[in-house]
Amino acid sequence: MFADPQSITISGTTTSLPRVSSSGSSTRYSNADGSIQEYVSHAIGKRNRSIFGLVVSKYAADPLFPAQNTPYSMSLKVHRDGPLVGFTVAEQKAAWDGLLVQLAATSGLLTTAFFGGQS
Repeated sequence: MFADPQSITISGTTTSLPRVSSSGSSTRYSNADGSIQEYVSHAIGKRNRSIFGLVVSKYAADPLFPAQNTPYSMSLKVHRDGPLVGFTVAEQKAAWDGLLVQLAATSGLLTTAFFGGQS
């Protein structure tokens, strides 16, 4: 189990995320108002499947009714799916590190393009 609380820094602001639920191989962390949540889950069957997710919620002006604030949320997920055998933890981490370096290179150019709808 991960440390409790977790913390995340978004746009220079660090937020503490205490554990709010845990059941079997799934755990959820959240700030006090629920606007930032992380969750982790694992499922082992014929393959190992794991998800690490982040949900960020906020209120912002409605484009059709600018005087009204509307709730919005987005989620980001990392999904790992692999065989029960064949890859060591070190090999999985090496692939993960490679992906993170690729996404962060050149000040996140590839990530920005991805969020902009490019493929």
